Amino acid sequence: MSDVTYRRPGLVARDRVFRVPLRHDDPGAGEIEVFGREVVAPSKQDQALPWLVYFQGGPGGKAERPLSTSAWLGRALQDYRVLLLDQRGTGRSTPANRQTLAGLSTAEQAEHLSLLRADSIVRDAEVLREQLIGDEPWSVLGQSFGGFCALTYLSLAPEALRQVMITGGIPTLTGHADDVYRAAYPRTLRKNDAYFARYPEDAAIARRVVDHLAENEVIMPTGERLTPERFQALGIQFGQASRFDALHYHLEEAFAGDVLSDTFLRGVDAALSFGERPLYAALHESIYCQGTASKWSAQRVRAEFDEFDWSQGGRVNFTGEMIYPWMFEQDPALVPLREAAELLAAKSDWPHLYDLDRLARNDVPVAAAVYHDDMFVDRDQALESAQQVRNARVWVTNEYEHDGVKASPTVLDRLLAMNCGDA
Repeated sequence: MSDVTYRRPGLVARDRVFRVPLRHDDPGAGEIEVFGREVVAPSKQDQALPWLVYFQGGPGGKAERPLSTSAWLGRALQDYRVLLLDQRGTGRSTPANRQTLAGLSTAEQAEHLSLLRADSIVRDAEVLREQLIGDEPWSVLGQSFGGFCALTYLSLAPEALRQVMITGGIPTLTGHADDVYRAAYPRTLRKNDAYFARYPEDAAIARRVVDHLAENEVIMPTGERLTPERFQALGIQFGQASRFDALHYHLEEAFAGDVLSDTFLRGVDAALSFGERPLYAALHESIYCQGTASKWSAQRVRAEFDEFDWSQGGRVNFTGEMIYPWMFEQDPALVPLREAAELLAAKSDWPHLYDLDRLARNDVPVAAAVYHDDMFVDRDQALESAQQVRNARVWVTNEYEHDGVKASPTVLDRLLAMNCGDA
């Protein structure tokens, strides 16, 4: 473990690097690095504060880089020493991407990627906890996929946890990936309805863009072709209040005369490229797999929803948090991982992530915000799962989108109060 300390307005940060086993069931298989940024309020730097570890959404997302102490982080620093964890394979942890995996065979790439799920992330956190505070328990805040990790933590090592807060991140505990996407496509259609109700003129622009892409070979600034299906993937922005309107600003500058503008193409590339988060694509369906294969679930289930077939000539509906096999043929960051992704999609011996018996006996306080209109995590599946976790309290709200914890300190404040029995 090594560290570097620096100051920013409102916080003191210490960068820490830890060594952990690549395979926790086989320490002889080598080690990787896991990075965590410890953050504390300057006035409390020398105090013995309880710890809170933050699990970022994703999968495959590095921890947020604090530019200020607004929203959840500012609230957390009132009471905690916070650890912003770069989950294995991301950020400043030993990276897993087309460059670092290039020297491995396809089978070795797939094996390495399979070791980056929530069970391994939790076991990494246990190594970090023991090195930082020994046997003392700490608190967990899990956003989105980070909430999945929190429930895995409750399944594997509940004795390590003082309390758990989850925001927009209660998964189905037993459902197949197909169940997830059969619920996700209708939710995404409702987000399309809301979008086009706000910007009705954008329906004609989106249709014009798709028709242009179908009839012309449009090359992105990074050298690959922009296809209608990839354009539709811009709907991933719908699920966050901070990005809902971003598509409109792309579309209003879509054309320069009769061709798609450079401004538009650069904006599309920035929104869709997996260059900064390849694991999001490579691991996405595996986070729902427990003893089953996904077999490209989102692609198969999409065929059940004609509303997303742009070729029928009606309204162009945008997709959401779905990963498709063609992405590994069209995105330069993913192309070298295409064969490994195929192996992961066919893999059926994924270990279980949740211990239902242990969750049913749980005595760790759990408070969860379930967003009523969440595009990414199904409300009904979340509530069904919450009922299977003893000692869990749920707050259902339509005040926030999926990124609510980053939008307002009220979210974390309420969850903390719930765990104290005050809300």
